[in-house]
Amino acid sequence: PSQVVPGADPSARQLCFAWGPAEVLVCETLFGRRGGSPPRGESGAALTGRVPGTGDRAPSSSRLFVVRRDQDIYIQTLRKLFNESHGIFTGLQRSEEGLAGKSRKAQLVQVSKNYRSVIRACMEDMHQAATSTRDPALHSQYSTQVSILSAMELIWNLCEILFVEAAGAGPLLLRLLDWVRLHVCDVDSMVREVMSSESPSKHELFWNVVDIFVLQGRLDEARHLLSKEASANPSSVNMYKILDDLMKKMPVPSLGNTQTLTEMELKWQHWHEECQRYLQDGTFASNSHMESICKILLGDDDAILEKKELITTWYHFLVTRLLYSHPTVKPMELRFYAQACMDLFLGGESSPEPLDTILMAAFEFEMHQVIKECSIALSNWWFVAHLTDLLDHCKLLQSHNLYFGSNMREFLLLEYASGLFSHHSLWQLGVDYFDHCPEYGRVYLELHIERIPLNTEQKALKVLRICEQRQMHEQVRSICKIMAMKALRNNRLGSALSWSIRAKDAAFATLISDRFLKDYCERGCFSDLDLIDNLGPSMLLSDRLTFLGKYREFHRLYGEKRFSEAAKLLLLLMTAHIAPCSFWMTLLTDALPLLEQKEVIFSAEQTYELMRCLEDLTAGKSDKQKFQDDVETMKVEMLRLALARNLARVIVKEGTLEGS
Repeated sequence: PSQVVPGADPSARQLCFAWGPAEVLVCETLFGRRGGSPPRGESGAALTGRVPGTGDRAPSSSRLFVVRRDQDIYIQTLRKLFNESHGIFTGLQRSEEGLAGKSRKAQLVQVSKNYRSVIRACMEDMHQAATSTRDPALHSQYSTQVSILSAMELIWNLCEILFVEAAGAGPLLLRLLDWVRLHVCDVDSMVREVMSSESPSKHELFWNVVDIFVLQGRLDEARHLLSKEASANPSSVNMYKILDDLMKKMPVPSLGNTQTLTEMELKWQHWHEECQRYLQDGTFASNSHMESICKILLGDDDAILEKKELITTWYHFLVTRLLYSHPTVKPMELRFYAQACMDLFLGGESSPEPLDTILMAAFEFEMHQVIKECSIALSNWWFVAHLTDLLDHCKLLQSHNLYFGSNMREFLLLEYASGLFSHHSLWQLGVDYFDHCPEYGRVYLELHIERIPLNTEQKALKVLRICEQRQMHEQVRSICKIMAMKALRNNRLGSALSWSIRAKDAAFATLISDRFLKDYCERGCFSDLDLIDNLGPSMLLSDRLTFLGKYREFHRLYGEKRFSEAAKLLLLLMTAHIAPCSFWMTLLTDALPLLEQKEVIFSAEQTYELMRCLEDLTAGKSDKQKFQDDVETMKVEMLRLALARNLARVIVKEGTLEGS
């Protein structure tokens, strides 16, 4: 169906568009329409390009439009449909396919009924919303959705009877009668009105209600009403008794298989002949209402069509006609009766609606046509995706593959799940649908999960967990890098380092470690101590991260007054060349308090190593650089003095120890 974009005027300006995963971006170009007619795209919008013969290149304001492909997922009241059906779907995928024939069929029928109950519950919620709202636009929207959901349940129920349950001759008619009674509800208010009146038999709609009961095969209720007519009108008692007896004796198929189809047909034939005899004898001639009912019992098309306003639909007419003319109809015979009934009922006055086409395809057992017509007529992929999956589990679609590789079930599930991924929260349901598409599901999931906006860390962790569970390593790295970059931009160094470690990104971990060290030099203390103190094996990701972890360990040892261990670690950081050269002066400055301790901490050999490091640091600088910063020069002089003092103390101490 065509979709009108409010505010867009393709007749005045060319439009260009770009397809997204679940949306189309439409924008106006700078080119007008004064010249020829440009080629057009599928959406009816003109493709980008200058129209030959136009000179309209003047810049002006342009508008952007976002056209969503699957608008229904944004309707709040449909959330129940998507959420609850997801649980039914995943349960079906995990169900035991090895069950025996009847057990498996019963299981699949129950699954189908569960889907229908979700549709009906959602329809009732939508109806409640429609009656409670005062906004005319919302009322119209909700009412439309109620009609769509009602049609969906009608189609699903018929498919359940014909395809999932595959009812045979006899039980088939009983299932179709239940189907009509459930879905043809327009007359219920009329029934309530008559039954609640003081004298139902005197009500102007009394005979309409009796006719409705007869047309729907509710003969016990019809007999109950007719007994009221007999009580109020003694002259019709004899006719009533005969009609009541006919309705009471009418043979109906049995679900318990207590009689064969042949026995049923013989009983029905005898009963039919008895009805015919009473009608020909003129038993009901004095009462047109009872005579009409007798004609309906005989399956007279004209008599049934006289009640067209009570039947309301051709498929109700079909079931009534089958009940009173062909009660033992076989499934494969339905197509002929269905087409004849639709032609008779519509009578050329109106053409079939999309719903009529879908139901006719079902009666003709054209499952693929049902799915195709539903895909065209319905506004989202929910219905066809779940129905096709159910039919596939019934082994009814095994032979049908699409020309581009994937089968129909997978194609429709992929389309439905792709639509879910455009929603800010329903995307989580889409993951499970992709998981159960063996051919292309993982590829689709990888492509879609990368497009999820990571607005919060909580959402990022949720996406990350999904990727990790499925060993999607590339996506894990991508998500971690994105979150690390976001944290770094917000100057949240701890979070950035945590994400980079999770991504196993050595280069980024090095960059963040440098930021930590720079931050330390400026502030004189570390942020995010808990993270740095608990790096563990993760610090081996990069040399700079290793240095950061070990340097923090040096500070911890110093704070615990374990000076000897702290001195060894400090010297190791410098001599192993783990520390960046730009940080050597800071390390040497950190050595000053240890050199000035009352107790000698550094041995002679360690002191010589520190001296060498200091000379290596100063040797690489020119004289101009050396004396450019007075503070730096003062630090160097202080270090030399402290090292010389420490060396003297060490020599005296070591000499004293040797002499003793």
